Amino acid sequence: MKILVTGSGGFVGKNLVAELKNRKYNDIYEYDINTDPAELDVYTKNCDFVFHLAGVNRPKNETEFMTGNFGFTDTLLNKLKENGNCTPVLITSSIQAELDNPYGKSKKAGEDRMFSYSEETGNKVYVYRLPNVFGKWCRPNYNSAVATFCNNIAAGLPIKVNDPSVVMNLVYIDDVVKEFINALEGRANIVGKFGTVPVVHTTTLGHIVEIITSFKENRRGLELPKLDDELERKLYSTYLSYLPEDDFSYPLDMHVDERGSFTEFIRTPDRGQVSVNISHPGITKGNHWHHSKNEKFLVVKGKGCISFRKYGTDEVIDYHVNGDKLTVVDIPTGYTHCITNEGDEDMVTVMWANEAFDPDKPDTYYEPVR
Repeated sequence: MKILVTGSGGFVGKNLVAELKNRKYNDIYEYDINTDPAELDVYTKNCDFVFHLAGVNRPKNETEFMTGNFGFTDTLLNKLKENGNCTPVLITSSIQAELDNPYGKSKKAGEDRMFSYSEETGNKVYVYRLPNVFGKWCRPNYNSAVATFCNNIAAGLPIKVNDPSVVMNLVYIDDVVKEFINALEGRANIVGKFGTVPVVHTTTLGHIVEIITSFKENRRGLELPKLDDELERKLYSTYLSYLPEDDFSYPLDMHVDERGSFTEFIRTPDRGQVSVNISHPGITKGNHWHHSKNEKFLVVKGKGCISFRKYGTDEVIDYHVNGDKLTVVDIPTGYTHCITNEGDEDMVTVMWANEAFDPDKPDTYYEPVR
């Protein structure tokens, strides 16, 4: 299948082309602002599907709205008609097509041209009125508030919020691309005359800023966002794509002593804490028990013994583990436990606890296993 994508270098186009290639659609005609216009005749003659994503958002002159959003659409459709190509055409419009402003009028004119073309030719058209689209590769300080907030907050630059109570409808770029490929494959989600992206997130501008700001703050405290919240999860993925390239890494606070080290890696409000424990040869750590706190130990380097004794009993249970055969050991409540490095190199253990450590409520009581 030969696929024509206009606006292939833009935000939506770049994401769509990348995913099409991931799905082995490799015969793609990429048409963008710098493409030789003569190519359009070749592309419209041979293509089997058209994603018409090209448009004008921020022109120097308002007249460019109509030229870019209606004029080029008309040119594209006329080329298809001249070449006798009955291929389906999908166009991205905007919810602003309902508004009485130059941009909205130009998008509405493009929609109307698409529908009249379909009536004239009988060819299939898909018109998607998209709300605010967010995700990776979107240009900040252009036409996406989310991109601007992510970029500026990640870089420590100021942001401006005129009215935090403004309600926004958002769609995530991956959901948009998924729906567009569904249309390509004959599974478009159509409501009335328009194609729609099934997953739409509705929230306020202030809430978006609050969430994105928390990402920067939580990084310092090793905390992760609420990944069970779909919007927050998508905003977090978007935010990370705007990190300055010299800020991908951040140091951890290693607690080092003569036995080795203990370092917190991740803290969450509802999924516990992950830490990395390094023990020198012959060293035993632990010898304590918990009422409610529970843990999982995973030795990833070296070899050792994890020992248990149920509180109030004498029997000791030993589990011998090593990094050559990864094995998770659960640490039950009510059992005093310890871990001993039995090798001649440092032993590295990944430890998960069901709750982040709270010095005011440690739930940790000293009791030797042996």
